[in-house]
Amino acid sequence: MTTLDDLIAKHAIRDLALLYARGVDRKDGALLRDLYTDDATDTHGDSFDGPAAAYCDFLERSFPHMPYSGHHICNHLIAVDSAAGTGCGEVYAIAWHIIPGADGTQQEDLMTVRYIDTYRRCADGGWRFAWRVVTYDLRLRRPYVGAPISQPDAAADPSYAELTMRLFARGARG
Repeated sequence: MTTLDDLIAKHAIRDLALLYARGVDRKDGALLRDLYTDDATDTHGDSFDGPAAAYCDFLERSFPHMPYSGHHICNHLIAVDSAAGTGCGEVYAIAWHIIPGADGTQQEDLMTVRYIDTYRRCADGGWRFAWRVVTYDLRLRRPYVGAPISQPDAAADPSYAELTMRLFARGARG
């Protein structure tokens, strides 16, 4: 039977997945680091496999080369044992990026992905990713044919000025 505590935990875990998408898309490394346990690991297919802190470093090195990133969360199924402070889940998402091609042109990188996650409640009461594996159900890379996209100033995104509650602030959730 699902308890009220389980429902509250599932809500916090759903926010965790949404904040991950925001962190990558807004190029917010501090936020991303705050979403993982200290001992977490992350496996992103053939791109990265290792400690989550090193994955965040990897992403931060990628940010300047990715003028557009859009992670769109779809289905999110979660099982949780709030009494034990553990959970697991599967997140379906569409990830679309504009990245540099080998020939200097912009490439469209479209993926349908599933994040296979385990979650843990930490000492501060917040839920974090403890282990994350990404599977790619579909990958499409092709030349981007739209107007060239230049690197936006992620910190100047209007959501930071207009959405003033802590959830939308740049940096760690603290």
